[in-house]
Amino acid sequence: MARSIAIVEDEPLIRANYVEALNRFGYETRGYGSRGEASTAFAMRLPELVIIDIGLGDEPEGGFDLCRELRAKSATLPIIFLTARDSDFDVISGLRLGADDYLSKDTSLHQLAARIAALFRRIESLKVPASSETVIEHGPLRLESERMRVTWNGTEIPLTVTEFWMVHTLVRFPGHVKNRDQLMREAELVVDDATITSHIKRIRKKFVALAPDFDAIETVHGVGYRWTP
Repeated sequence: MARSIAIVEDEPLIRANYVEALNRFGYETRGYGSRGEASTAFAMRLPELVIIDIGLGDEPEGGFDLCRELRAKSATLPIIFLTARDSDFDVISGLRLGADDYLSKDTSLHQLAARIAALFRRIESLKVPASSETVIEHGPLRLESERMRVTWNGTEIPLTVTEFWMVHTLVRFPGHVKNRDQLMREAELVVDDATITSHIKRIRKKFVALAPDFDAIETVHGVGYRWTP
């Protein structure tokens, strides 16, 4: 069965083009022209991945609001921003809201398809049958790969798909420095350095919200990051 994708884009021609293109790539794609239309549809059933523009009709930041709504429903739903707004402020805002990727509308359809496929591959990898090797524990941290679940002192940390894999990459080899290229490769990301930095900041913020003295992710300036046991 084809994967279901929703694209929320207020420009009818652009929306139709993306829907047609993604259907050609083998996905079952539905388009929505406004936040309200999309929210109504998502209340009935969530798709398997959502692509969102930021400006939606008379809502200049309707896409951000929709992202918040979706993250409240699901911490693991893959979300991609696809927008003409490419300032650092907008990119950081989108990632801080929990998006897994942030792309410019200049991005080619083939690259968009590759990003979508990478997100779905990470989801598929979670379906590997459970085994003792898929649970990683370091002090108060417990990471369960097959359930895509991270807890700290027994309380779950609500990580997105991308955030989960970045934490997974770090905690597999505590004490080892992972540079940004390694984080991208092992988490199957294709993003710039600033985006990696934004994801790390968001991950830290989620741990600190639960444990104010959290300091397990160490920045090794000029190199990358490591998980300190």
